[in-house]
Amino acid sequence: MGVLIAVEGLDGAGKRTLIERVVGDLRGRGLRVSTMAFPRYRVSVHADLAAEALRGAHGDLAASISGMALLFALDRADARDELSKLLADNDVVLLDRYVASNAAYSAARLGQSADGEIVDWVGELEFGRFALPAPALQVLLDVPVELAAERARKRGELDAERALDVYERDGGLQHRTGAVYRELAERDWGGPWWTYRSDDGPAALAARITEIVGR
Repeated sequence: MGVLIAVEGLDGAGKRTLIERVVGDLRGRGLRVSTMAFPRYRVSVHADLAAEALRGAHGDLAASISGMALLFALDRADARDELSKLLADNDVVLLDRYVASNAAYSAARLGQSADGEIVDWVGELEFGRFALPAPALQVLLDVPVELAAERARKRGELDAERALDVYERDGGLQHRTGAVYRELAERDWGGPWWTYRSDDGPAALAARITEIVGR
């Protein structure tokens, strides 16, 4: 079985770019690598419903913190068999967001910390009831909130499909989410964490993953 690595961080933190570079490095080391991104827009009806709600559709759905969290959790639950197959066929599976993103954003919306009830509920729901595989490592891409927000804004200007949603437009929410993410990392919530900073470089993360794989 391969190892599951989740890359976490705010919208605009640079998760996709980092993953692309790490994938190239790992494949250069002879490892079999696959990726998956959550939410699975245009693949999962639950992810699409959540995205539509964040842009004003479906009445007051977006106002329901647990309702939105459940949609994102159901998206991952539907991907469980595919994840299991990817882990069976590869040495490494890199995820752009995973369960911790649900915990961080839900807690931030409620004004709770990482030891709040909603974080426990998300963990019990996704790792417990839905039996999602635990990550071997969760990587927090910790960048300044202002930088992440500017990147997300520019990305939305270039791609209409990635225009800012209600979460991304809420600067206070982004600050609170970043704080919860750091608390989750400090607590090793859901498995071991590593805080990645820009001066680490993709090669450093690739080396750490290679150590976990044992090659």
